[in-house]
Amino acid sequence: MSLLSGHCLCGAVTVSFEPLKDALGACHCEMCRRWTGSAFLEIDAKPGSLTYDGPVKSYASSDWAERAWCDSCGSTLWYHLTLPGHDYYSLSAGLVENAGGLPLKTEIYIDVKPDGYAFAGDHEIKTKAEVEAGFAAFVEGTKP
Repeated sequence: MSLLSGHCLCGAVTVSFEPLKDALGACHCEMCRRWTGSAFLEIDAKPGSLTYDGPVKSYASSDWAERAWCDSCGSTLWYHLTLPGHDYYSLSAGLVENAGGLPLKTEIYIDVKPDGYAFAGDHEIKTKAEVEAGFAAFVEGTKP
């Protein structure tokens, strides 16, 4: 897969990464909706491939993750899993031109999304319980 590059709204933060897979994801959890003002549309980065420059700030939004933004313009940058031994970043699809040209393939927290949101197309969906069971496995160390 080819390298994607992008930047925040003001251009102060630049990013470059290789997508983990040929896919966009959408998260409807309450934290993502409060953080972005909508669903978080994201691209997972291949471990070790993310490089960035600029005024990045982050907030520990849970015991296992942080969310980052540009300290100049406030643009959403990424969700980062902070558990030891994991190098997982979900970057905001809005950072790269045309969302990298990637198709939407996964939509999570589907059962808590606002009624007015509807993404077209055939893609995998997961409920809050399904997603949180996967996170619990990461936190307990039972998944790689």
